[in-house]
Amino acid sequence: MAWNTEETQARLKAAAVQEFAAHGLAGTRVERIAERAGVNKERLYKYFGSKEDLYATVLSEELARIAAAVPVLGPPPDDIGEYAGRCFDYHCDHPELVRLLHWESLELAPDHQAPDEAARTKEYREKVAALKAAQANGQLVDDVEPHDLLFMIIAMAAWWVVAPRLARMITGKADTARGELRRRRASVVAAAGHLAAPNA
Repeated sequence: MAWNTEETQARLKAAAVQEFAAHGLAGTRVERIAERAGVNKERLYKYFGSKEDLYATVLSEELARIAAAVPVLGPPPDDIGEYAGRCFDYHCDHPELVRLLHWESLELAPDHQAPDEAARTKEYREKVAALKAAQANGQLVDDVEPHDLLFMIIAMAAWWVVAPRLARMITGKADTARGELRRRRASVVAAAGHLAAPNA
C-alpha cells in the first residue's frame, strides 16, 4: 500500500496537537497519538524522529498560524484594542495553543531553550518593532516599553482561555453563557485600548 506522506504527517500532527494540549509533553504517549491519527507509531518516528521533535514541530506550526492570522498592526496601523480582540478570538477558537504554551512553561526550566526559540524570538521582535514604530508616531503610549506592552496585551487576550474557572468565579458567568464571549471580548478591546492610548 502506498503512503500519502503529507496526509499521514498532517494526521499525526493534528492528533499530536490534541494529545499534547491535553497531557503535556511528559504525559503524552506516542501510542495515543498514533491511535488517534489512525497511523502506525513507526510512521511517527520515521517522519518526526521523536516525541520531543514532534512537540517542537506542532508548537512551532501553531505559533506560525496565529502569527499569520493575527498580525500585530496592519497597514494602515490598526487599533491596538482590535489587535487584542483578534488575539482573544483566536484563542477562543484555538484553545490548544495556550495549553501547549502552558505545558511548555510547566515542563521546561526557565533557562531551558524553548522549541524553535530563535524563530519564535524573531517573530516577537518584529511585533515589538511594529509597536515601537507606532509609539514613535504617537499612536501608542510611550511610557511603557513596547516589549512589555506586547506581553501584557497577549496575556490579557489569552488568560480567559488559560483559566476559565477563575474567569467564571470572578465574572459569575461561564464562557458558554449567552453573550458572555462577546462581552469579554469588548472588555479586552477596551482595556487594551486604554492601556496603550498615547499620553495626552
